[in-house]
Amino acid sequence: MHDAAGGSSGLTRVVLTGGPGGGKTTAADLFRRELGPSVVVVPEAATLLFSGGFPRYSSVAARRAAQTAIFHVQRGLEDAQADVFRGRVLLCDRGTVDGAAYWPDGPDSFFAAHDTTLEAQLARYDAVLFFETAAAGGSSIEGGNRWRTEDADTALALDRDLRALYREHPRLTVIPHDPSFIHKVTEGVRALLQLTGAASG
Repeated sequence: MHDAAGGSSGLTRVVLTGGPGGGKTTAADLFRRELGPSVVVVPEAATLLFSGGFPRYSSVAARRAAQTAIFHVQRGLEDAQADVFRGRVLLCDRGTVDGAAYWPDGPDSFFAAHDTTLEAQLARYDAVLFFETAAAGGSSIEGGNRWRTEDADTALALDRDLRALYREHPRLTVIPHDPSFIHKVTEGVRALLQLTGAASG
């Protein structure tokens, strides 16, 4: 299911996505702790870049530059870990599709700018687990990530756009907002167990 640069076909690659403040990073960590060394988490490329000093400006050109860097780092991280950790479950904290929701000129322009298609990038992943943003229930999206700058309205718009991008994936599972964060993350971990169990069985 992966593209030519995407590692071995026997690897289960699951992307965790959704609007900001959805709980995906927490769920990934809990899942890794639950299954131990059989799981490898690919960290969020945006956080790596911005925390490492990549400038974050609001101009259109700067936003394009940031999303291009994120796309290539995300793809490189996935491909490197897919090659090194063959046969393990690869959990991707966001995927190469996500940048299309942040691209200032729309998804079609994003994929054209990176010489690819939505279909090709969706095909990199065996399954998608979508965590709806907490903003959908009027809850705070604060989660301790100092590099997250979105407000609630932006989080809702990103959530909508990301869901539209990933809805064509044949193995999309949506974890809706829940007033109990613990319950929501538990549901996410349960869904991950089912997805990876089905994929490996």
